[in-house]
Amino acid sequence: MDMTHMDHMQMEQQTGTSYLWLIVGAALLLLSIAAYIWASRTRGKILSHMKKNERAAIQKKSRSLRLTAHALIAVSIVAFGVFFLQGAGKTYDVADLPNNATINVTDDKYYGATHTEEPIQYEMKIPTSGPHNPHDIQFGFYTDFPGYPYLVHNMEHGDIIIYYRENASDELKEHLQYLAKFRQAGSGILAVPNKDIPDGSEIVVTAWTKTMKLDKFDDAKVGTFIHRYINQGPEKIPPSIRQGGGTM
Repeated sequence: MDMTHMDHMQMEQQTGTSYLWLIVGAALLLLSIAAYIWASRTRGKILSHMKKNERAAIQKKSRSLRLTAHALIAVSIVAFGVFFLQGAGKTYDVADLPNNATINVTDDKYYGATHTEEPIQYEMKIPTSGPHNPHDIQFGFYTDFPGYPYLVHNMEHGDIIIYYRENASDELKEHLQYLAKFRQAGSGILAVPNKDIPDGSEIVVTAWTKTMKLDKFDDAKVGTFIHRYINQGPEKIPPSIRQGGGTM
């Protein structure tokens, strides 16, 4: 498997660091809540029959706990801020993928684009056009095959489908999870297991009426295919409407 890991490893490291800040923020927030509860219970111990110096001591302890709770909330807000600033909501730009490889792509026959909820018998083993379900599905990495009627609809909107074998290596699956994060305009990428991958191919990459079969995964070739065909379907949906797929 020919694969460039530097960007992938950097992304995983950044993601891990970001989620560490999220965990820290959540822990501090819980501690601040505990401090508030403790302060309230401490304040509740002040009874009218207590001596003045006893009441003063409990009030002082309660104030200290409240100040600690305020400080913990402030630090938790900072931690949450760092989490989001470090890219929890980062968008992955297709322009950052390799795009200079020579690729062998099949121009598939066009079989229509009607919507139907009836069972569909496709002319192609792995279809890239044809009748399809009125609903598409969300971008991302899948461990179960969702069905061609949905995937064909996704391709109509310009999405890229990367089909992998169910027994693919963990390394390949992790990289496909990374690729499935990339977006361009209103289109995205789906990585899907498929039993129909022909013998001799490790993966099959498809777009609307386009197919590329690879005997071994090649990062540059897959990146080039994505560059060339993402968001090139016949029905383009604005990204403001189609947020992550699965909307139409």
